[in-house]
Amino acid sequence: MFGYGQSHFTWNGTLRELEGSCPSCITERGRPRMTASSSSSSGLEVLLSTLQNAGDVESTLNILNVLDELLSAGTDRRIHYMISKGGSEALLTALVNTGRSFSPNYTLLLPLLHLLAKVGHRDLRIGVKAEDAGAALLILNLLRHNVEHARRAAACLWVIQVFSSSVSTANLIGANHGLDDIYRLIPQYTTKHLHAIKAAIDAFAALLCTKANVCSVVSKGYVSGLLRLYEDWHGKGTQHVAVGICHSLLRCLHKVTHSTAGRQAFVSQGGIRLLYGTTQTCLLSKGLESLVEPSVQLMRKCLPKTPLPLTSDRSAYTFHVPGRPHAVADMDAELAANSEESDDEEAEDNKEADFDDDLETDLNKLRIRPDPDRPKELLPQYSRLCPELSHDFQELGLSSEPEESSTSSSSDEETVLLSGLRCCSSKRDVGRSAASNDSSPSDPETDPEGHAPAAAQLEACDFHSHSSILSTSPSFRTKVREARDEAPVGQREEDYDIDEEEIADESHHRTMIDRLLERHGACIPHHEPKLYRAAAAKTNSIPGFSILAFPDFWGHLPPPGHEPMALRKPNIQRQKVFEDAQRFLTTDGIINQVVFDLEDSSLQCPSDSLRFFSKFECGNLRKAVQVRRYEYDLILNADANSSQHTQWFYFEVSNMVADVPYRFNVINCEKSNSQFNYGMQPVLYSVREALEGRPHWVRTGTEICYFRNHFCPARGRRRTTFYTLTFTISFKHNEDVCFLAYHYPYTYSALKAHLKVLQKSVDPAKVFYQQQVLCGTLAGNPCPVVNITACPASRGWKDMHQLRNRPCIVLTGRVHPGESNASWVMKGTLEFLCSSDPVAQSLREAFVFKLIPMLNPDGVVNGTNRCDLNGEDLNRQWCKPDPVLSPTIYHTKGLLYYLNSIGRTPLVFCDYHGHSRKKNVFLYGCSVKETLWQSGSAVNTVGLKEDPGYRTIPKTLDRLAPAFSFNSCNYLVEKSRSATARVVVWREMGVLRSYTMESTHNGCDQGIYKGLQTGTRELQEMGVKFCHSLLSVIKDVKTLYSQRLISHVDLDHNGLDHKSHNCFEDDEPPCVEEIEYSSDCPALKSADLDSDVNGNTASADEDDENDDGGCRGAKHRRGSIGQSQQLSARGRLFPHLVRQASAEMLGEKRTARNGVSVNGQIMS
Repeated sequence: MFGYGQSHFTWNGTLRELEGSCPSCITERGRPRMTASSSSSSGLEVLLSTLQNAGDVESTLNILNVLDELLSAGTDRRIHYMISKGGSEALLTALVNTGRSFSPNYTLLLPLLHLLAKVGHRDLRIGVKAEDAGAALLILNLLRHNVEHARRAAACLWVIQVFSSSVSTANLIGANHGLDDIYRLIPQYTTKHLHAIKAAIDAFAALLCTKANVCSVVSKGYVSGLLRLYEDWHGKGTQHVAVGICHSLLRCLHKVTHSTAGRQAFVSQGGIRLLYGTTQTCLLSKGLESLVEPSVQLMRKCLPKTPLPLTSDRSAYTFHVPGRPHAVADMDAELAANSEESDDEEAEDNKEADFDDDLETDLNKLRIRPDPDRPKELLPQYSRLCPELSHDFQELGLSSEPEESSTSSSSDEETVLLSGLRCCSSKRDVGRSAASNDSSPSDPETDPEGHAPAAAQLEACDFHSHSSILSTSPSFRTKVREARDEAPVGQREEDYDIDEEEIADESHHRTMIDRLLERHGACIPHHEPKLYRAAAAKTNSIPGFSILAFPDFWGHLPPPGHEPMALRKPNIQRQKVFEDAQRFLTTDGIINQVVFDLEDSSLQCPSDSLRFFSKFECGNLRKAVQVRRYEYDLILNADANSSQHTQWFYFEVSNMVADVPYRFNVINCEKSNSQFNYGMQPVLYSVREALEGRPHWVRTGTEICYFRNHFCPARGRRRTTFYTLTFTISFKHNEDVCFLAYHYPYTYSALKAHLKVLQKSVDPAKVFYQQQVLCGTLAGNPCPVVNITACPASRGWKDMHQLRNRPCIVLTGRVHPGESNASWVMKGTLEFLCSSDPVAQSLREAFVFKLIPMLNPDGVVNGTNRCDLNGEDLNRQWCKPDPVLSPTIYHTKGLLYYLNSIGRTPLVFCDYHGHSRKKNVFLYGCSVKETLWQSGSAVNTVGLKEDPGYRTIPKTLDRLAPAFSFNSCNYLVEKSRSATARVVVWREMGVLRSYTMESTHNGCDQGIYKGLQTGTRELQEMGVKFCHSLLSVIKDVKTLYSQRLISHVDLDHNGLDHKSHNCFEDDEPPCVEEIEYSSDCPALKSADLDSDVNGNTASADEDDENDDGGCRGAKHRRGSIGQSQQLSARGRLFPHLVRQASAEMLGEKRTARNGVSVNGQIMS
């Protein structure tokens, strides 16, 4: 019938042959069937139509083989094209027509089932189509009649697997006892019929896509059976031929454990112990390595949920917010209403699937300014925040040394504004009494009497004496009360409540501190420890902190060199998960003892454990639990008046043994990913190192990873997932006192002290520097605002007019307390603007700078991560801020309104932030056109006019700042960011250059800092470079290109050559290890299923079906495959024509069916 002159054929040739073989085929409805001569039908449609209506087996078999060969030769595009032309329906019709007969012809059914499995796996609606055609239950019936025939059963099972992609079809098969039938086909370890066994397990797993089927499996006790099957197959597969079976069994267990009942059954039947044991075996064999990851994921998912060891999920710090009832512990509604906040001002923009839907597409909202949120009559009160407009500069004619010209006015203003705002002063006594109990010496080593060092031995003995004091008296016991002598006039002595014994202790401590400063104090620019102590004495906090953290008091110098990103140890997360699983499986070596509790100051710490402390400004550690001898679980305190936002930590640790690896697990982090997975390290400060002249915060820690854990809220709040940050530290010194933090801490008291130092440093004849109080916070802390500009050359009209008309630059920062890097950038900006640098002088002459360095002082003081004391994110309050609950935002916006009303709208507004999930430094701005373009809006932007000046500063920074990445910037306006500072200032005040500047917590992946973590030096440099970039918006071009300025701007070869990569590599790739654990085992891919099906290719003779070839064919697998691929098309597809030529090959194929490849595919 057919003649073959070549080893390939064409559509047209095949169709001509088919047309000749059955020229008068009629459809079921009596219409003439399509043939190759039909001009309106494609060749594929002719084949499909013929397939549905062919009356004889030979024609149907020929068509199936032609389709199989054509679809196998190409890519998936051919199969999808066939599906679009009704290929699935044609195959289902043929299946129903053939399978419904009393004695089905399996010579025809087998290739039909094979082709249906291949095509159906790529058809998303195959299950629904199968139900409509009546094929779902038919295939189940065929399976029941062929349980003794491995090849037939395997073919049916693959089709059931494909049909189960539809939930309704899977439920239909399950309701008709399909799960039971298939489960009975899965035997204990054997070497026979492996392809059919694997097909049964894969079909069983596919049916578990529905809740009803999972519940059925659990209720019938199949979980235990699956575990025993896995144990048997894993333990007896000596030559790894059972690895594919084990993969499929793990897939079943993953599906079952999607339900709570399934996880409980898995745990109760010893599933975790079984998988822990088998994975240890797998790690010893390279061939079994592929089983480790799915086993680890399954263990992680099934570890029983463990409530955090807390009495309440609410923060340990509660503040009574004006106008609100007292907070009630554990309000479940809070979390339901407030799902997990997005990171920073920005964070997951490119990661969310519905990001484009978040873009603002309403042109009116993008272009039309909304009405002000307050009447104009309230704006004149902010005139006091523009002292440059009213100052008479009478001192210009007088010669005087630098003095605190604005100190007295600032202090007087502060007294007036804050007289009634010290809301939490009454709470100080409670915190003070607790701290006093902690600080009382309880160890004989802390008593220095009788051990006074001789003059020649002062340094060594003095250090050890202080080391003892520090280790038993947390945070160096530097009392805020030591600043009593420096308190402002009018401060009542009784506020300190110091008895005679405390005064004696205080005197002793002050003597020791003064001696330390004299002997060991480092010369740290713009830092004075005693000034810091005085500033801290006037800082209000919820618990009433009375202790200073040593690093904040002593000061910090950047380490001399750069610190590279930490290399991630291969499979480190897996190792940590194994260690966590051991805690569940055995109690050997497990201590589980609380060694620090923020809410229990009477807790006694064991003598051989680390000692923790966090009751100081910016500190955050709620509880520490010693898990093993050298391992500790750490629980962070939620933001005040809240039960969430746990990420920032800062605490003291002491009583360590040198060179011993201590593992720390921060177990209640909330963000779903972190730069800790990409080379970031926490920071450490050693008191001993500082006393020896190295007062550095340094990056530290090894074996760092960040992953989802099995902990849950203490009181059962829903929709909360916790993550573990784990790291290991080996301390350098015995009995040292160290501090660990998420990032370089920068306290509110440090800001106040820093501003006073800057005020003393400027020359009042050249620099107009005035610090004022914007407003008081909820806790009664003053929020400082700083005005910096150049003094006029004279009091003449021309010079004064130039001063009064200088444009404003408004810079803000630290609205999110956990973003301490923003404060270090602001510190660099402040110091530069107060310096004698020629560029700084030019900027002062060109602009008036108004800086609000810390918009959330209360949050910073109390160690919160994101919110203010009212439990709200202040950077989501800008649309209509409450003057009582969000005073700093309300008055900052009022100042901007005022500047706008008097015709002095800021030329630039920038809000300094930190970014926890991206590298580099970058800006977010606002653009109407770019937002509309990105969103795919139908609005015609051709006629829209928009000043492109919003890109000027980012482009300049890209040339100047090594840490800056232009390609990480975007200028899109999102609906979810509509209440942020950047968007509101742009929309309501009309500030074209309104930005959020994001600085990484980690480091850079481009430029000269590539592969390095950013330190305080680089962050302060970024603050300087931002100032340099402002030269680009000076209207006086002559000033901009002045040779005097260019020579002082750092445009060296590194700067000039620095260009951001033209890609978006700042968005991290997936972590090398799975952070989450909710995903299944990797689903069976189309190529894998095709390979399995091809391995089951049946011979033409029914007799061959009953011939089980045994195991010997496994070793001939590769040879038989190569031969079959070289066989001509007729030899493979049309056995009735070339039976003799192919009989030997088909026999060899049968012998190869019992092999299974290492990756889980059936050997064919």
